[in-house]
Amino acid sequence: MTKLILTGLFCLLTATLWSAENRPNIIYIMADDLGYGDLSCFGQTKFKTPNIDRLAAEGITFTNYYAGSTVCAPTRCVLMTGLHTGHCFVRGNREVQPEGQAPMPADIVTLPRLLKRAGYTTGMFGKWGLGAPGSASDPAAHFDAFYGYNCQRQAHTFYPTHLWRNDQKVPLDSKTYSADLISDQLLQFVRDNQDKPFFAYVPFTIPHAAMHVPEDDHAPWREKWPQFNNRIGRYRGPQVKNPVAAFAGMMTRMDRHVGQLLDLLDELGIDDNTIVSFTSDNGPHMEGGHDPKFFDSNGPLRGHKRDLYEGGIRVPFVARWPGKIEPGAKSHLPVAMWDVMPTCLEIAEATSPAGIDGVSYLPALLGRMEKQKKHPYLYWAFYERGGKQAVRWGKWKGVRNGVGKNPNSTLELYDLTSDVGETTNVADQHPEVVDKLNTYMREAHTPSPLWSFGGRKKK
Repeated sequence: MTKLILTGLFCLLTATLWSAENRPNIIYIMADDLGYGDLSCFGQTKFKTPNIDRLAAEGITFTNYYAGSTVCAPTRCVLMTGLHTGHCFVRGNREVQPEGQAPMPADIVTLPRLLKRAGYTTGMFGKWGLGAPGSASDPAAHFDAFYGYNCQRQAHTFYPTHLWRNDQKVPLDSKTYSADLISDQLLQFVRDNQDKPFFAYVPFTIPHAAMHVPEDDHAPWREKWPQFNNRIGRYRGPQVKNPVAAFAGMMTRMDRHVGQLLDLLDELGIDDNTIVSFTSDNGPHMEGGHDPKFFDSNGPLRGHKRDLYEGGIRVPFVARWPGKIEPGAKSHLPVAMWDVMPTCLEIAEATSPAGIDGVSYLPALLGRMEKQKKHPYLYWAFYERGGKQAVRWGKWKGVRNGVGKNPNSTLELYDLTSDVGETTNVADQHPEVVDKLNTYMREAHTPSPLWSFGGRKKK
């Protein structure tokens, strides 16, 4: 696998559309466990997200944008490597003690490494989950600057005992809200690098459980929804009274962080030369007292985090690039997170490595659909909870559950043009489509020495 993704690594094109000093800045924001219906520009009515909505109003909305996986670590691996979960190295959440997740190989090809070689300064601000502190895949080995959580498990509280700055532990007093610190460090990175091209990967931890938010954003929503004041949210860190109200407060606070970023880009005069994208790593969670049903967090979609139905993997996506992306544009092109690597590299005028699964969606961003390449199909594999596979092929969506016990388990088939909620299985009516999707599932899956359906393999 390492040899596959190394092929063509250092074949980078010389910039021709703009000077090296004026290449576009790239900011990719990814919320944590935010559902398809959790933004007001995607239909949320319980609260507003005006700054993220601004990205949509002044940029483009993708209605068929898909996460790399239905849980944290594999989505992040897909994003970093351009390989889907039938091919990538990390295909599930593999914990190590006392802190962190099992690492990717030391020589793995990642997006920040490629952008660094293309002349970009790279920074990450948020949650990593792809290599424990000091491991071969510590985030400091991939980014010029890192601040945030190394470990997904540690990120289950917003009041941690420490965060990480590059490879150095930063002790905290357990009273400071981590999301504010992470946002502040992102803003400082932008200030420090305003005069040269930069890439900022921003995997915010909001709205992941636990449902923690400071009182100034929590209290107004407790007053609005007192019927939940006797509900207690339990996860890690302090318990939460009325976690339903806390979720709205968390979303309000994250939206404000996005607004601060947009204001800074304008203040520094680099707004027009910066593309800002916002999305989520998978569908909505049901942990720590969060109530996705109350918020209609998955919108019209079926399923949640850890499902391969649309609600587990289809996520909101908006992108803004003044003067390049048409304001208020919409795209219905099916796009997945393994497409982020080639898209960013095309923006940077660098060549993508051979052997990846991604296809650049830059033409779609710019409204040049006549130049947009399309996937023959999209594929997901989830190696936990009995093993699951899914394929999207045009309007068709195929889902197989229980793959661990039965590799040839029955495929469910849905027509997403008429049944986006995946309510009616039409497999019996379209046997030829079922055969086609089963073929795609077989060809897209490469066995892993670490992962098998039904759970990870033991070393």
